[in-house]
Amino acid sequence: MKSSSSVKDCPPPLKPEFAFIGRSNVGKSSLINMLANHKKLAKTSSKPGKTQLINHFLINEQWFLVDLPGYGWAKASKVDKEIWGAMTHDYLMLRENLINIFILIDSRLPPQPIDIEFINWLGSKQLALALVFTKCDKQSKNKTMASVAKFEKVLYQTWEELPPVFITSAINQNGKTELIHYIHNICLASDSS
Repeated sequence: MKSSSSVKDCPPPLKPEFAFIGRSNVGKSSLINMLANHKKLAKTSSKPGKTQLINHFLINEQWFLVDLPGYGWAKASKVDKEIWGAMTHDYLMLRENLINIFILIDSRLPPQPIDIEFINWLGSKQLALALVFTKCDKQSKNKTMASVAKFEKVLYQTWEELPPVFITSAINQNGKTELIHYIHNICLASDSS
């Protein structure tokens, strides 16, 4: 619906928003396309840092899926990183209709300090979030579960109760139903409050 370079340019805050963010190349665009049943909604790229704006997609006329720039960009300039960082920070802190932030994590990697720091920062700001482990089709189920368990163990050092966890694959549609149900239930709860 709209791509914005600052929070003040975003669409009017009239519907619930669910933001998706993760390290660059985590599979965010592929996951967004899977959730929206649209192969080319979010632009996928082998080059990290493709998303540079706050992108709003209206889903079923009911809620906004918000595609945010990734963090930990491999080849972006220092200036670009600072601009994207400030834009994302302002959106996360100021957007009053932001209901939930989905943090995407590559299920194949050991816990990355940048992911842990970002999750802990969101927790310290008391922002609602959920963890989405991506690319589970690229390894065995046992390896994915072991990777998730390692990640949770690190988070338990700072969290009493962990955020919801989803295990996904854009290739074989794993986790799609669970994510859609989760979003739908939050939308219903926010409608009734």
